[in-house]
Amino acid sequence: MSQTIIEKIVQRFVVDHPAPVKSGDYVTIRPKHVLTHDNTGAVIPKFNEIGIMSIKDPRQPVFALDHDVQNKEEKNLQKYAKIEAFAAKYGIDFYPAGTGIGHQIMCDEGYAFPNTLAVASDSHSNMYGGLGCLGTPIVRTDAAGLWVTGETWWQIPPIARVVLEGVPQPGVTGKDIALALCGLFNHDEVLNFALEFHGEALQHIGIEQRMTIANISTEWGALVGLFPVDNITLEWYDKRNEAIKVRGLLGVASDRDVNGVHPRINDDTVDRLKHDILSADPDAAYAKVIRLDVGSITPVVSGPHNLKKLYSAAEINQKKIPIHKAYLLSCVNGRYEDFVSAANAIAGKKVAKGVELYIGCASKEIQTRLIRDGIWQTLLDAGAIELPPGCGPCIGLGKGLLDAGQTAISATNRNFKGRMGSKESEAYLGSPATVALSAAAGHIVADDSGVYKPVYEITEHPKNAAPSATDILPGFPEALSGRLLFCPQDNLNTDGIYPGKYTYIDTMTDEQQAQVVMENYDPEFVTLAREGDILAGGFNFGTGSSREQAATAFKHKGIRLVIAGSFNETYKRNAINNGFIAIECEELVRDLKKTFEGKGLTVDTGYAVSVDFRHATIKANLKDYSFTPLGSAAQRLIIRDGLLNMIKNS
Repeated sequence: MSQTIIEKIVQRFVVDHPAPVKSGDYVTIRPKHVLTHDNTGAVIPKFNEIGIMSIKDPRQPVFALDHDVQNKEEKNLQKYAKIEAFAAKYGIDFYPAGTGIGHQIMCDEGYAFPNTLAVASDSHSNMYGGLGCLGTPIVRTDAAGLWVTGETWWQIPPIARVVLEGVPQPGVTGKDIALALCGLFNHDEVLNFALEFHGEALQHIGIEQRMTIANISTEWGALVGLFPVDNITLEWYDKRNEAIKVRGLLGVASDRDVNGVHPRINDDTVDRLKHDILSADPDAAYAKVIRLDVGSITPVVSGPHNLKKLYSAAEINQKKIPIHKAYLLSCVNGRYEDFVSAANAIAGKKVAKGVELYIGCASKEIQTRLIRDGIWQTLLDAGAIELPPGCGPCIGLGKGLLDAGQTAISATNRNFKGRMGSKESEAYLGSPATVALSAAAGHIVADDSGVYKPVYEITEHPKNAAPSATDILPGFPEALSGRLLFCPQDNLNTDGIYPGKYTYIDTMTDEQQAQVVMENYDPEFVTLAREGDILAGGFNFGTGSSREQAATAFKHKGIRLVIAGSFNETYKRNAINNGFIAIECEELVRDLKKTFEGKGLTVDTGYAVSVDFRHATIKANLKDYSFTPLGSAAQRLIIRDGLLNMIKNS
């Protein structure tokens, strides 16, 4: 059977699946590695709850503290110490605060290695695809289960072939290409897809820029953004291997090295990689083919509040939007080339009066190199404010957050309302050079010397029809009914459902979670919602961060289930893994939008809705709607009140 590159990689890590795997299959996988960061503190109690108290493979997990690294309060320091002690107890690789962002560590230290499968309890694990590693997000519950069993479940998504053609114009970066893809194909064309990047343009896109494009595939709605292994990949590993050897000669080698040899990136592993080049079969099946001529775009800017509103350099320059803050940091644009680009753009200039430019590297190693080469000092001389390697403002933590009424240009990957500070602020996204140019000008400005005439297209292939009914396992309800509430917003993100400021407070009780649900979306929701209600949402419900509280908070509030036109796949996984039902019904949501959209953020529809799981139908307002039935794997998780209880009792 013909396979895509993604299917071939999954085939290597699948468990007990004798037939060739294909898109749509539910499979059990044994990932090479699983990353958790600050949320390790929330995974540990889930691990303890299982009660087995042993790690299946201590070499599989990786811990990297990177989110709240500026927080020196005793409570956070104790949390970090607890995570470090847990890692030491079980012999797990641990990277303390200040080392860098976990995704960068995964790449630089060889955990995310080409032609392997790695997962992370973070939505930007797609970034590993820049190196030819199939990276995809899981949730905290999955992470705890992986620690104990070494395995998890995954439904292989529909796969799109993204063909990048042409040669980038001068000044066009991976960030511009990624934002252009999000803005040009802005109707959820790749929602919950796995993407394979191909095309002649790849020969002009280096590894750091590939990482950026793969990273932002998350914001495009995809679960995977994979680049093939090619000569550019192999050259990067040759250089990385030599850099690691030099690191060892300087006496700063990792204590994880074995007899002075790095365990994952060394002469043997790099040589084997050169003889292990995967390619898609000529007749491999793709659900969609997307094409973009990268030579037809200029630097671009997107925002505010989402990545779908796109401006060319010429368009944004005409607006002269004043800014108060500028950010050059995060896992998407905190690498060496990003800072070189920014330094070249701002050299000899100063940050404009009234503007604050914040800079933070994706890793300490990157910052050390920038300092050595004088790049860091160029930015500091211009007036930039240094932050430690880590996430920080990108996740709304630490110094430099946006105040009410402020506007920012940022080289981060998200600009959701309220994510980087006040809900009454606005953030636009651009490349590192655009951020630097804007910081010096005092308003958003990008290089408009090129010609912006986007050339792009999409070809879709028909989907297989979903079954209309399913068997019901003993203990799973035949039907559920309740009052129907409707939140019509599409792309309702997890920051709106469960604010980021609560995400890393591990002591939040069930009742406290219930009281803050939807706080950033609609503060009136907690008053309107009652126990036993059924909630309907829009399309791409639960996009954004992988925080599981965005699902459990509804459960604690007493919501029986959520129906959406479509879900962010990570959100749906979070819900089912925690024993909370999430089903998709496009037709129902479209009808609700026709009747109730514009009548409020949260609407009491007046409908008594009934969901029949055996026949996979929903009855609302005297009309029947069908949905894709919940299979036995999902039913089993609901019956056993989630993945952890299922593992504990099996």
